[in-house]
Amino acid sequence: MCGIVAYIGKEQAFPIILKGLKRLEYRGYDSAGIAVLNDDTNLNNYKRQGKVSELENFAADHDTTGTIGIGHTRWATHGLPNNVNAHPHVSSDGEMALIHNGIIENYDSLKEELISRGYEFKSETDTEVLIHLIDDIKKKENVKTAEAVRIALNSVIGAYAIVVVSKDNPNQLIAARKSSPLVVGIGKQGDFYLASDATPIIEYTNEVVYMEDEEIAIVDRNEGLRIFSIQNKEKTPYIQKLEMQLEAIEKGGYEHFMLKEIHEQPRSIQDCFRGRLNLDEGWVGLGGIKDYEKQLTKAKRIIMVACGTSWHAALVGEYLFEDLTRIPVEVEYASEFRYRNPIINEDDIVIAISQSGETADTLAALDLAKSKGATILGICNVVGSSISRVTDAGSYTHAGPEIGVASTKAFTAQVTVLTLMALTIARKKGTIIESEFRKIITELDLIPNKVAKILEKADQLEEIAAAYKDASNALYLGRGNSFPVALEGALKLKEISYIHAEGYPAAEMKHGPIALIDEEMPVFVIATQGPSYEKVVSNIQEVKARKGKIIAVITEGDEQVKEMADHCIEIPDTDENLTPLLTTIPLQLISYYVAVMRGANVDQPRNLAKSVTVE
Repeated sequence: MCGIVAYIGKEQAFPIILKGLKRLEYRGYDSAGIAVLNDDTNLNNYKRQGKVSELENFAADHDTTGTIGIGHTRWATHGLPNNVNAHPHVSSDGEMALIHNGIIENYDSLKEELISRGYEFKSETDTEVLIHLIDDIKKKENVKTAEAVRIALNSVIGAYAIVVVSKDNPNQLIAARKSSPLVVGIGKQGDFYLASDATPIIEYTNEVVYMEDEEIAIVDRNEGLRIFSIQNKEKTPYIQKLEMQLEAIEKGGYEHFMLKEIHEQPRSIQDCFRGRLNLDEGWVGLGGIKDYEKQLTKAKRIIMVACGTSWHAALVGEYLFEDLTRIPVEVEYASEFRYRNPIINEDDIVIAISQSGETADTLAALDLAKSKGATILGICNVVGSSISRVTDAGSYTHAGPEIGVASTKAFTAQVTVLTLMALTIARKKGTIIESEFRKIITELDLIPNKVAKILEKADQLEEIAAAYKDASNALYLGRGNSFPVALEGALKLKEISYIHAEGYPAAEMKHGPIALIDEEMPVFVIATQGPSYEKVVSNIQEVKARKGKIIAVITEGDEQVKEMADHCIEIPDTDENLTPLLTTIPLQLISYYVAVMRGANVDQPRNLAKSVTVE
């Protein structure tokens, strides 16, 4: 969750790190700090609670010179958000500074031991424990900083991505990772950049090394990059080319990243099936899972693990897979999966879904599944991410960078990949007839244009948002594969506008939520034409009988619901399996407009982070 940026080279480090931290603001944070080592080997450390702009203003009147430095944006775990708990943390003698993303689980016992040795702690963080531990080892064992870091990490239990700068070697940065992402950028002039993800790096280089778990990187301005395991075995860095473009992480004229990303969905869905769907030849295929198609067709059970919006995409996937492939599917919260002693068999397929590919709970679930011998596959958006590396195989969504914390285009891209995967398996198994297969892929090819058509209704959706921007609660209802869309619609509203909202299967409304309905309650109903249409109409009548306000998402030309609803949003007709790709779009826009009208920070909602890298 926290953001890491570090630099060593010929340029001034502070402005590069500051710009990098601004690029990482989307990850969510509550304080920021930068430590720079100047030419006189003075280690100047500036940190402030709040936004990066507050740090920038504070440091404006101070010495920020130096060509080596480390920067951080913190999302609080241990200790309140304040200036003291903000990173970087400095050793007691002021010789070293450290930034850290993750959680040191055994920090308490380490802290007690360090206190017994005379160390004093200024902050409440687990990170300060780590810098004092490195300092203690360095002095006690009389070793260099890199070796002290390596020894210290062998005593640490938990997750970390760290970068250390030390006055005794102004030409070197030390970095390490375990269960938390860290990437090294190799500049063209011998400069090096380190960051939590590629967004702060792409401006300067497209050559990167994604660090693996339990690796230590020594970045030296004279000797270059060397990588070791924490067991002290040297490894050859694997340099990859970044495909990300700088324009993709800019707002492109939109007021917010979220709005830009909502409007990018015609293209992101198209990019998702580009090269994977051929209408003329009548096939779909995912190259990433080709070698595992046999296991998938013979699977007796598929388990999907995910969190948040990705979990909702997995629920849509459950409907797709069971309907098209006739393989039983279980959808699990990754955060709960490994704590209930789940039954996992060697012939199970476990599919992990994550936008960032770094979600800690999902990675932990994969570790458990792998230990049981299951085949593990991944669906993620970020090339080189942890999930893409630990899984047996998988597919990228190709949605492009998603900067807004509230996921939008990632959801529709994940659903698109799940659709392609289900169709691939169904055809291999023979559980779908050719005419139905052709019908679905023809409709899938039309989805980007149909999404674009819905986006043209933005003015109408803004008017609906204005009518309910002051609501205290909202209810979202759907049946079948529209139920996950209801959950996702409610999540979008609550996470960016702070209005309490709940998603329910429409039939379950009678078993509790109906007690909440009155003339002040907006009820969003996905009521498109399909097998459950008449049942949903009955649910709408139940809401109207209690004076609830109905906002209905309907199929174009539906007059029956239009007569009952207070507001109707028409979407183009499509195949029943593909409706979630359309029905979710107006709900995203309404949530966006409500949040803007309420003055909320749309791209960076309070208390939330884009990439949840702690359990």
